[in-house]
Amino acid sequence: MTSPTDVTAVDHLDLERYLGLWYEIARLPMRYEDDAASNVTASYALNEDGSIQVDNRCFDADGQPTQALGRATPAGDSPAQLEVTFLPELLRWIPFTKGDYWVLKLDEQYQHALVGTPDRANLWFLSRTPHVEGGIEREFLAEATRQGFDLDRLIRPRQDGGRVTDELLTEQAD
Repeated sequence: MTSPTDVTAVDHLDLERYLGLWYEIARLPMRYEDDAASNVTASYALNEDGSIQVDNRCFDADGQPTQALGRATPAGDSPAQLEVTFLPELLRWIPFTKGDYWVLKLDEQYQHALVGTPDRANLWFLSRTPHVEGGIEREFLAEATRQGFDLDRLIRPRQDGGRVTDELLTEQAD
């Protein structure tokens, strides 16, 4: 029997519908993401080998555009349970360098998603739009609480409609 605090992924995930651009509405602090980052986005695309390209972008605390490219692969029997790595391609063989990425809650229209890790260390509330109605946010964060996530340190990055574009990344590299 599942206890109220077990971390569980959704029963079904239509990966094709899940792909695309998501805005980070809220998250728990992470070692590799600046607490003051703004306009945080994640874009998912299917690779030829069936893995998923993960393209995370944001403006750091200094307003500089940043990007982290990774790859996600199925972690179990459910497409809602993935493993993600952001190591360079040549180092991805190293054991214990992948992180869990479980889709915990998803609305029927694939407009809002709650994603977390089974150890409850990481949590993201994502939306297809930069702003979310308060009732929807409360519903999704209530599910996080139900699954045992501590939301006391929840970060809500500023989303003002700006996005890190390929052009901004190219300009920064020059």
